[in-house]
Amino acid sequence: MAEFEVDAPLWLTDNGSWVFLSLPFDLADEIDDLTRGRQGGFGSVRVEVTLGPSTWRTSLFPAKAQETYVLPVKKAVRTAAGVAPGDVVHVRLRLVDA
Repeated sequence: MAEFEVDAPLWLTDNGSWVFLSLPFDLADEIDDLTRGRQGGFGSVRVEVTLGPSTWRTSLFPAKAQETYVLPVKKAVRTAAGVAPGDVVHVRLRLVDA
């Protein structure tokens, strides 16, 4: 299974309801190549993520306007890691179905 590490800022959606991390373009391209034909609904990619003390399973979602994938980061994970929108965080991603 493919594993990646990335440092990127958390950002808040315009309506303030969701917090995401956008993957760097080169990493998004590599993940797209590795998962083509095995992506879920809406082009999602199943991943296991570690951020701070938390490890969980979720999906990366394609963000067409940004030409990358975005990772949703729920409040419980942000609280456990002591991070907020605007902070640069280190995450470890493992592709579940690749």
